[in-house]
Amino acid sequence: MMMEEARVRLDKWLWAARFFKTRSLASQAVTGGRVQMGSLRVKPSRLVAVGDRLLIHKEEDEFAIVVLAVSDQRRGAPEAQLLYAETSESLAARIQAREARRLLRVVGAGPPGRPGKRDRRLIRKFTRKDL
Repeated sequence: MMMEEARVRLDKWLWAARFFKTRSLASQAVTGGRVQMGSLRVKPSRLVAVGDRLLIHKEEDEFAIVVLAVSDQRRGAPEAQLLYAETSESLAARIQAREARRLLRVVGAGPPGRPGKRDRRLIRKFTRKDL
């Protein structure tokens, strides 16, 4: 169904374009307001046509795309990428956000692990003011 005048449900198109792993997840994202069509909140049953503009919030990323083709079948990733074009502003913003997240992540900044004998003594000393 790769015709230009064809129309497909939004949740089915998002699944076919590989933005979401299952159609159910795509439907939940649309219902939850994480997918907008032309800056409006829509339902999963809304029909998508060529030229529609979508704003997709997925985890930490935000995609602003234009629909180039319509398909209701899930294909490989190279074919799925032909269904849409991401705007250059969106791509630049995603790259900048990814770089900022990478710079904020400090190596070894996770929890230090279980407290040792000295740490336990200090914790007890701090929590028990009467001793």
